Formats: sequence, C-alpha cells, structure tokens
Amino acid sequence: MTERSRLTKQQLLELARQHQIRGRSRMTKAELIEALDAIDATGPIDTVDEVGQALPPQAEPSSDPKARRAALAARLDSFVDHTKTCNWRSVEGHPCGLPAIAEQDRCSLHGGIDIADVAVPAVGRLGFDTWPALLRHIWLASYDVDPIGLDPAVAEMFWHLANYLYFDYFRVEVEGIENLPVKGPALLTANHGGAALPYDAVMLSLAILNEMPVPRRARVTGTEIFNATPTVSHFYRKIGGVYASRADTAYLLDRGHLVGVFPEGVRAFQKPFSQAYQVQRFGRGGFVTMAERHGAPVIPVAIVGSDEVHPALFSSQILARLVRLVWPAQRVEEMAVYLNLIPLPIRWRIRFLKPIAPSHVGTDPDPLEMLERTEAIRSLIQSNLTEMLAQRGSAI
Repeated sequence: MTERSRLTKQQLLELARQHQIRGRSRMTKAELIEALDAIDATGPIDTVDEVGQALPPQAEPSSDPKARRAALAARLDSFVDHTKTCNWRSVEGHPCGLPAIAEQDRCSLHGGIDIADVAVPAVGRLGFDTWPALLRHIWLASYDVDPIGLDPAVAEMFWHLANYLYFDYFRVEVEGIENLPVKGPALLTANHGGAALPYDAVMLSLAILNEMPVPRRARVTGTEIFNATPTVSHFYRKIGGVYASRADTAYLLDRGHLVGVFPEGVRAFQKPFSQAYQVQRFGRGGFVTMAERHGAPVIPVAIVGSDEVHPALFSSQILARLVRLVWPAQRVEEMAVYLNLIPLPIRWRIRFLKPIAPSHVGTDPDPLEMLERTEAIRSLIQSNLTEMLAQRGSAI
C-alpha cells in the first residue's frame, strides 16, 4: 500500500489542488491517486501526525489577502462533493438541499462530519450568498447543536464576517501551523492581549480554521462576562466559545478537541500599554494539571498584535468596582481606560510552538513540578514574543 492510499479523499483533493489537477472534484479516490502518481511530485510526503496519518505538504503562504482567500476557498471546496446532495429529510418530507461531504451521504449540518471538531462550510464555501441556505436551516432547526452550545450555522456566518478582520484589517501572519494535530486533543496556551474586546481569542480560532489543512475548531475559554451576560453569552456559545471552567475543558479534551486558554486571565486583558507584551504570571498552573489528567499536549502560542489594538492609558479600580456591580462574579480588580474606540489596523503575527507532551497521563502532577512547567511555558512564550517584536518592522 502506497503512502497516498493511506490519505483521506480530502487530503488527496488538497494535494490535487496544489498540483492544479483539473476535474479533481469529480474524481474518485482511486482516480486522484492515479492522477497524482502520473505527475512529477515535488517530494515525498514525510509529514506525519501523532496518530501516524500522513499530511499533504503545505504551500508557502502568500501575504496577499486575495491569494490567501482563494487558497482557503479551494481547500474548503475540496471537502464537499457538489455532485451529491445530502439525503436528510425533515419529518414533513422537506429535503436538505445542501451538498454532501466528500465520501459521505450527509452534509456538514446533518452528520457528515463532527461539527464540534471540524468546520466545513455547509455549501463548501464562505460568503453572503450562502446565508439564505443557512438561515433556512436555522429557521427549520433541522440540525443539532453540540452539548456546550456550538451552532455550526451561526459559527459559519461569524467565521465569514470575522475573516474581514483576519485577512484585510489585521493581516494576520501565522507560523508553525504544522505543530497542531489534525486529530486528537491539545491545549493551546497563549499570551493574552490588552484590548477592549477579546480579539486575540477570535484571531487564534481563525488562524486554525483558515490555515490548517483540516479546518479544526479551537474552543476558546472565556470568563464570567462572556458567559453571564444576556445575549452575549448565548452568542459566545453559539460561535464555539466555552466557559473557563475545568468541567467544560475536561469535556472537550476527553472528546479529542482543541481548547484555547489564556492563563494570564483578566490581569493581562486589562494591563496598561506600558506593560505590552510582558507576559504576566500564569495563575496557579491549572492548565498543566488539565493537560496531564486528560493526556493532551500543551501547545504554547505567541501572539503579537493584540496589545496594540486598543492601547490602554491606565487601569482604574473604580471602573472595576462598577463592573462588579453588574457582574458580581467577574474576577477583575482593575479596568483599563483605552485611548481609542476603533481598533487600530495593527499587523498581527501568531506563532504556534512545538507541542509539549504530558509526562504522567491520567494523574495530577507534583505541585512543584506543575509550577516549574508553568513557568517554563510562560518563559518560552515571552522569549518568542521578544524575538517576534525584534523581527517585526512597522506595526501598522
């Protein structure tokens, strides 16, 4: 059995797209392998994930937003078979009408994929022209949401809108995307930026959706203000957010999902601009304990850009007390006073570092060892931030 025969059809389609093979969307798996074998490959497929599954080589990313959008569109389209329609029907007999996932009989909304882990647009592409189909299924309530509240149709529409920030406004550049597993759990541990809104959480999620060969969801944790505010809490859950609790994190890791955490907490979110990119203490190291208990690697993430979107002049304890009057459970001692209401068009960079495997799966680490590992991860992120800032030219 050749290496290509072990790949899924989606991965073969991605390789065919990179080699510009025409008619690839209508080919069977055997035909794709035959077409790829017939051309001069650029080199052997030697990238293998943690479960032994070979990955297609990644093309050199372009800095042009249009080219990056086109590459994303081609990659997403390869997951959908436009020659086959989903066979789901409502109890009244209404057909689904959406294209089926490649090698499946159902679309992404009706069981063609694991909606909690993999994000494939229902029509095979992102765009306002797909919204009527999504709104129809939202109105019919024809699909299930995951137990934590993720609504794939709402999340898809938010993905499309937020990509204008990702590609056009912040022009996010990503390094080390190959360090993320295509299957299985991982705990993404990132520095938190001082901003009026959690832009870094959104950009982290979008980087994985837009750049990975398989668009996985990163379920980013949020504090009380995003989980106790009417309307905001519902929307936050629908687009994939989860509460910053051990119960939610354990549920997702045990089911093989990616979880994003910001161990610095509110302290970093509300720090003044004079402390930009100075990584604060990582709490008591709870994320290391969760990784060990549930056998998930920790993937440190360094994010440049979030601390400059809304430069904070100073922090106020009076504002924090007013916030606690509305949200008594919110863990905030100071609130930042920002210079600008509109986010600055800062050029972002996100670097995914090599995964750190758990050393004692299924057990709680020794408290001293946990603190040492926590500080080592914090220092690693800080050193990468310093390096990235030194390499960066103009921030805008």
